[in-house]
Amino acid sequence: MTDDHTHVQEFFTARAADWDSRFPDDGPAYAAAAAGLGLRAGDRVLDAGCGTGRALPPLRAAVGPTGVLVGLDLTPAMLRAAVRAGRDREGTLLLADVGALPLRSGTFDAVFAAGLVAHLPHPVENLRELARVVRPGGTLALFHPIGRAALAARQGRRITPDDLRAEANLGPLLARSGWRMTSYVDEDARFLALAVREE
Repeated sequence: MTDDHTHVQEFFTARAADWDSRFPDDGPAYAAAAAGLGLRAGDRVLDAGCGTGRALPPLRAAVGPTGVLVGLDLTPAMLRAAVRAGRDREGTLLLADVGALPLRSGTFDAVFAAGLVAHLPHPVENLRELARVVRPGGTLALFHPIGRAALAARQGRRITPDDLRAEANLGPLLARSGWRMTSYVDEDARFLALAVREE
């Protein structure tokens, strides 16, 4: 395991047990994001960096009982928290790294990724790996329940020009990774960038 992975795992392991209780008001934002993805019954969705699985119930509602839902995370403690919350009933939980997905190419109709971009050690390669497992024309949703400015304020920092989630940075990053950004929303109540897997 690389130092990058160790750092990410340590960060989230230390926070897994009380993650949901620290952000109790985020549920509606997850539900709204999942509902707005244009998913259909029977679709196959990967929740990349699923954490405690907060997106799994609304994603399950969107794809229905015939849909396939996989929640993937690098941190065992986060997946254990997802199981304790009963979210493993919504889909399959998988311990894996987004840099080397143990999944077949073209398997999914969509990828949902909450708060993932800031933790990717190799953004172009990692986003390209997500593109690999999505069919051409499939969707990527990069989500956060609050916008960049609100998140920076919560963390006691300022937004910097090199922020990967800035629209001017994210569009080209996605383009280099096999995606075309189709919409971008960054407001206090949510961050949601949508992209389509290029043919």
